[in-house]
Amino acid sequence: MSYANINGVNLYYEVHGSGPSVILTPGGRVDTNGLRPLAALLSPHCQVILHDRRNCGRSDVVIGGDLPEQHIWAEEMAGLLKHIGAVPAYAAGGSAGSRTSMTVAVRHPEVVKALFIWEVSGGPRSAEIMAPGYYGQYIQAAERGGMAAVAATEFFAQRIKDNPSNRDRLMSLDPKEFCSVMRRWQASFSRPNPVGDLTEAEVRSVKCPTYIFEGNTPDDVHHKSAAENTHRMVAGSEMHPSAWTHQEWDVIGQHDHTFPGIAATNRYSMKATHYAAKLLEFIAKVEAATPAPAARRR
Repeated sequence: MSYANINGVNLYYEVHGSGPSVILTPGGRVDTNGLRPLAALLSPHCQVILHDRRNCGRSDVVIGGDLPEQHIWAEEMAGLLKHIGAVPAYAAGGSAGSRTSMTVAVRHPEVVKALFIWEVSGGPRSAEIMAPGYYGQYIQAAERGGMAAVAATEFFAQRIKDNPSNRDRLMSLDPKEFCSVMRRWQASFSRPNPVGDLTEAEVRSVKCPTYIFEGNTPDDVHHKSAAENTHRMVAGSEMHPSAWTHQEWDVIGQHDHTFPGIAATNRYSMKATHYAAKLLEFIAKVEAATPAPAARRR
């Protein structure tokens, strides 16, 4: 079990295998456990980094900072990659993981060699659907019963179970300040941007090779238009059909495409293998096109 203190926040992380660096980021605010099957398929060929973002999994719960939460995740991911000497890396993830990976490429292009993203979230109703789950329910809990009520919610109770020191961090917060930060994060998250919490100008600034799987959930959380917008705005990017059908999403029953709960479906191993194979093909193509380092002059 490894932790790195990045900008004052203790982030849980793991490193598996050797080779080109790949950092995998799940969707929502879930931990890294759902990505272990994908990491296991990649690690014989790559150095795979798994990490729990701030407020996720075993990492510290810290509700604060001037930036939107997605941008904080990106700043800390860049710091972690630099801390472990894994730059530049292939940033791969789905839903919130795709948004965070793209934000790292926007804010710190020097640490991202290429993007491999799936189920890009965005579109006309995505934020409207997701914002209550991300932020609204916890604001309501704090207003109803203070930080004790927040700590008792299913999500934050699990964060305390995963990392007991999170209880003290939560209980030390002033409920009004907690609500203020969460409202600010929610407002940023809910802006009518083409892709999550990124403006069109920010998305257009991405210059690295980019591989996109379009969204295909039965609702509007991962609307196809978000992937289409990304493909349109990121020069040279390539877009591919979703690996999942509407019917398979109905079976999964959750809008989390990063494999938690999917193991119960009989197509799970095929899909994980598909993602891994496509990512390895993409890495091989990018590596082949990357000029070799110039020989040192004597």
